[in-house]
Amino acid sequence: MTGGDGFEHEGKVFSEINITPLTDVFLVLLIIFMVGASMAVDVATGGGEASQGLEVELPRGESRDVRPGEGAAVVFILSDGRVVLEGEETPDDLLGERLGALLSRVADARILVHADAGASHGRVVRVMEAARQAGFVHLALATRGD
Repeated sequence: MTGGDGFEHEGKVFSEINITPLTDVFLVLLIIFMVGASMAVDVATGGGEASQGLEVELPRGESRDVRPGEGAAVVFILSDGRVVLEGEETPDDLLGERLGALLSRVADARILVHADAGASHGRVVRVMEAARQAGFVHLALATRGD
C-alpha cells in the first residue's frame, strides 16, 4: 500500500538512525571538557612570582609606591597561612619577637608584605598588626602590575 508521501509503510522496518542530534550532543560535551581541562591546567600552573626562593602569587595592582631593596623589611605569607621572615618559617608565637629584631636591623621602619592571592585576609591582617606592634610605621602590600 502506498501512502501520500510516496513511501511504503507495510512490511518495512524503520532502520535508519538520524545521527545529527547525537553528533550535536558529542560536540557540546567535547567543548565542555576542553574548556574545563584548560581551566584546570590554568589553576594548576598558577604563574606565581619567585622571590628569595619562595613562590607567592601576588594579587594584581597598579600602585608602585614602595619598591623592595629601598631599606624595607619583607615578610611573606603563603597561601596555606605560613609566615616566612628572612627566609625562615616563623611560628605565630615568635612572630612579634622576630619582627622586632628585624626592625632593629633595617634602615627604616617600613615593611613590605608579600601575601599570596590565596592567603586568608584575616591572616594578612594579623601579620600586619604584629608588624605594627613590633614598631613598623609604614606597612605596604606587594602586588604585581602585569
